[in-house]
Amino acid sequence: MTTAPESWNERLVKLALIALTPLVLGFITLHVLWGLLAAHVLFPVLPAGVRDFLVRLWARGVLLALGIRVRLHHDPLSTPLRETPGSLLLINHTSWVDVFVVASVMPTRFVAKAEISRWTLLGKFAGAIGTIYVERGKRHAVAHVNAAVVERLRARQTIGIFPEGTTTDGSVVLRFHANMVQAALEAGAPVYPIGLQYCQDERPTKAAAFIGDMTMAASLWQILMTPRLTVNLHWLPALDTAGHTRHAIADAARTAVVQALQLEPSVSAVAMAKAGDSALDPQPADEATLPSLQG
Repeated sequence: MTTAPESWNERLVKLALIALTPLVLGFITLHVLWGLLAAHVLFPVLPAGVRDFLVRLWARGVLLALGIRVRLHHDPLSTPLRETPGSLLLINHTSWVDVFVVASVMPTRFVAKAEISRWTLLGKFAGAIGTIYVERGKRHAVAHVNAAVVERLRARQTIGIFPEGTTTDGSVVLRFHANMVQAALEAGAPVYPIGLQYCQDERPTKAAAFIGDMTMAASLWQILMTPRLTVNLHWLPALDTAGHTRHAIADAARTAVVQALQLEPSVSAVAMAKAGDSALDPQPADEATLPSLQG
C-alpha cells in the first residue's frame, strides 16, 4: 500500500520533466552559443583568471540545465583547490558530462580525441578554451600530446585526462594507462586522482553512463529523465611521484579512486579481464589508447 503514492509521484515527476524538456534544450542551446561567443570574442582579451572563472560558471550552467548537482568531497589531506594549478588530474570516466563536472570546480584543460573537435558546437567551444586534441592511430601521437601537456603544465595550467581510455557504467574502474603520466614527471607537476560517481537518492546509478553504441541524444534524454541526479567528486591527495615510474603512479591513482568510490577491487579486475576492449590490449607506446571525452 505504501508503494502506490511513490509510483504516482514518480510518474508525475517524469511527466513534468518531459514537459520541461523543450525549455531545457532551448536553454542548453543558448548557453552553448553564449559560451562559444565568449570563447572567441572575449577570451582573447580577458585575463587568465577571468577566463577561468567564466569557464567554471559556464560548466555550472550546463550542469544546472541537466539537473545534476555536484557534491565535492575534498580529502582533508589534499592540497586546497586554489593551490593546485599546474596539476595533472587522473579521472575515472563514465560520461561526456564528466568534463563539466570537473571544470565546474577547477579550471581544467582536457586531452580529447580529435573526433570531439568535429562536434558542431561543443567541439568548437572545447577547442576555444584550450582542449588538447589527438588523432588516434597516428604514429607518435602520444609523444606529440605529451609535449603539449608538458608545456601546459609548466605554464601552470591544470590538465585532466581519462586514463581508462574509454567509458564504463560507473560500477568498475578499468586499468589506468600510464602514457600521459610521463608528462607530469617531465614537468615536475603534482598528480591528483579524481573519482567521479553518479548517484540518485544516495545510490549509484548508471543514468549518466555514455557507453556502447549510445548516441548523444539518447544519453541526454536519459539524464534529463532522471530526477535528483547527483555526482560525487572525490578530490584525493596528490600522489608521491618521486622515484616512481609512470606505471606505478597510474596504478596508485586507480587504486585510490577505487577505494574512494568504495568499489570492489576484484570486481574491477574481473571486468578488465572480460572487457575485450582495445583500450585494454597492450600496445606499443606510440600507438597506445589515448584518453577521450567519450567512450
